[in-house]
Amino acid sequence: MCGIAGIISMNPNHVSTERLKQMTDAIAHRGPDGEGFWLNENKTVGFGHRRLAIIDLSETGKQPMHFPFPTGEVRPGLTERGPRERARYSITYNGEIYNYLELKEELKQKGYTFFTHSDTEVILAAYDHWKDECLQQFDGMFAFTIWDEQEQALFTARDRFGEKPLYYFFDGEQFLFASEMKALWAAGVEKKINHGMLLNYIGLGWVKNPADLSQTFYEHIRSLPQSHYLKLDLSSGKNEIVQYWDLDKETQSTLSEVDAIEQFQQLFNTSVQRRLRSDVEVGTSLSGGLDSSSIAATIKIQNPDSKTQTFTASFPGFEKDETAYAKQVADEFQLQQHLVSPTAETLFNDIEHLIHHQEEPFQSGSIYAQYKVYELAKQQGIKVILDGQGADETLAGYHKYIHWFLQEKSRESGVVSRELKAFAQNNISVDWSWKNKLAARFPEMTAVQLENKANKEILNNKFIANNYRKTHFNKKSIFKPAVGKLNDLLYYNTLRNGLEELLRYADRNSMAHGVEVRLPFLSHELVQFIFSLPSHYKLQNGFTKYILRESMKQILPSSIVYRTDKIGYEPPQQQWMQSAGFKELLQSSRQKLVKENILKKEILQQPVNAQSAHAVKNDDWRYFCAAHLL
Repeated sequence: MCGIAGIISMNPNHVSTERLKQMTDAIAHRGPDGEGFWLNENKTVGFGHRRLAIIDLSETGKQPMHFPFPTGEVRPGLTERGPRERARYSITYNGEIYNYLELKEELKQKGYTFFTHSDTEVILAAYDHWKDECLQQFDGMFAFTIWDEQEQALFTARDRFGEKPLYYFFDGEQFLFASEMKALWAAGVEKKINHGMLLNYIGLGWVKNPADLSQTFYEHIRSLPQSHYLKLDLSSGKNEIVQYWDLDKETQSTLSEVDAIEQFQQLFNTSVQRRLRSDVEVGTSLSGGLDSSSIAATIKIQNPDSKTQTFTASFPGFEKDETAYAKQVADEFQLQQHLVSPTAETLFNDIEHLIHHQEEPFQSGSIYAQYKVYELAKQQGIKVILDGQGADETLAGYHKYIHWFLQEKSRESGVVSRELKAFAQNNISVDWSWKNKLAARFPEMTAVQLENKANKEILNNKFIANNYRKTHFNKKSIFKPAVGKLNDLLYYNTLRNGLEELLRYADRNSMAHGVEVRLPFLSHELVQFIFSLPSHYKLQNGFTKYILRESMKQILPSSIVYRTDKIGYEPPQQQWMQSAGFKELLQSSRQKLVKENILKKEILQQPVNAQSAHAVKNDDWRYFCAAHLL
C-alpha cells in the first residue's frame, strides 16, 4: 500500500517533478519507505509515488514502474529499473493484488517474462495482455494509473468495493489525481466546501451522496467510484468513466445448507490465505467480536507454529468494553495480544491529526479506537494488519437488517412469528407492526416515504440557518432504495452507501501510521457467493450472520460464536463528550458555524447533547466535525 499522485496536461508548464514532489510530500505518511517520480519525454505526463514496502522489498519493486513495447526483439515483460526509450506503459499504484502469483504463472504461459517479485509488474503485464479486462482478473484492493505512451491515453482504476481511494481534479486543461485530497490541494487545487454535502451531513449524518458517488465535500474534487475505471485521451481531453463490475443480487443458489457452509469456508480460508502473502510480518486486529475472531482463528489454523500479534482497543470500566472476549480468543489460539486504551484526553491530543488524515467528516468517535489500534500496530513493528470490515454489510450483521429480513419472509407462513420469538430469546428487540407488512407489499412507496422523512429532518431542523438550508438543500441528493428483499438493502449498503465510508476511515487511519490494512471478508468471490445465498442463510434462528456462525462453531468458543450484542469498536463517546475539554471544543465549533451562517445563534444556548457513538441523533459530534472542515 502506498500513496500515488499524477499530472496530465498538454501544457508542459503544469507538469514538473517539483510539483509532483509537493503532492507526494503531502501524503508521505502513506509511504515512508521511499519516493519516486517520472515524467514522459514531452513533459505532458508526470507520476509520483510514495512507497510502503510490503512485497518485493528490493529496489526493483520501486515505482513508478515501466513496461516495454512487446514487439521486435523486446520480449513481453518488464524493463530494468527506470524508463527506457522503448517503454510503452508506466504505472503508479497503491494496493495489493492478492492473486498475483497465480496471475503471474498464467501470464508466463502466455510468453511474458518477469524481472521482479512485485505485484506491480503483474498489473502491467496483465494490462498489456487484457487491457481493461485485466480488472476482472484481480482479487485485490487497488487504485492505479497507467499511461500508454503509444496511444497517448491514461487508464486509471479503483477496486470493486473502494478499499483504496482515488481523487481527481479536471478543468479541461489539466488532470490531477492522488490517493488523498491533500495532495491535490498541495498542487494548487482550491479547497472549496461543497455545502450541499455539508448540509446533508449536519442534518442527516451522511458522509456520501448515494445519488452521486463521485461527489466529495469539496467542489472541485471528485472521487472515482468503486468498481469503475476512467480513460482520458490526452489530445482530445475527452474522458469516460465505466463501471467494470457489479454484484449480482438476483441469482439465488440452490445449495443445501451443508454445501453452502462448506463452500463459504473454502472461500473464506482462501481469502485469508491470500491476504497473508507478504514479505513483512502480518498481524490482525481483534475486537472480540465474531468477525475479527474468525480471522484470527483462521490465521492460527493456517499457520499453527506462528504466534500472531493481535491488537485490541480496551475501555476499562465501560459497559460495552470487549476486552474479555478478545482475551479469550487470544488465549484460546495462543496469540500475542497488545492493548491500547483511548481516553478523552488522548482524543483531544490526537483530534487535529485525526481530522487532518480523514479530510472529510466522520460519523462518531468510534473511528478513533481504530486509529489507536493501527498506531499500536506500528509501534510494535507491524506494517500489515488484517481486519473484519465488510462482514456486517454482506452477511447482514447489523440489527437494522432484521425487520427487512422479516418483511421479505412475511410471504412465507410461520417464519415471521418463529423468528421474532427467536430474536426475543436472544435479547434482540425487533419493532414489528402492520407498517412493516405494508412496506413489504409496497417497497417503492416505502422508499419514497423514507426519502420524504429524510427531507423533513433537514427542513425541520430548528438550528440550521434558514438561508443556508434554502440555498444548499437539494432534494435530488436524498435517495433511498426500494427494498423488496434483504439483498436489496445489503447491495445498497455494500456498494452505494455505508461500507465505503468505513473503508475510507480504515484507509486513512491505517495510512496515517504507515500501516496496510487488508480485509478478508471483501474477497469479491466470497461476497458474490454470499449474495447468491437465500436470506435465511444470513439470518436464522434469532441470529445474524448465520452462515459465518455455523462455519466457526467448531473452531471458536461458543461465547464468541453466539454473541448477539453487536458493538463494533464502540468507545465511551458519551462520557468523552461530557468532559470539560470537549464542551469547550464544541462551543467553539458551534460559534464557528454560527459565524459562517450555517447554524442559528440559538444553538449557543443549548446544553451539550452527549450521545453514544452509534446514536442516530449525534448532532453535536457533527457540529464539531463540520466546523473543522471550514
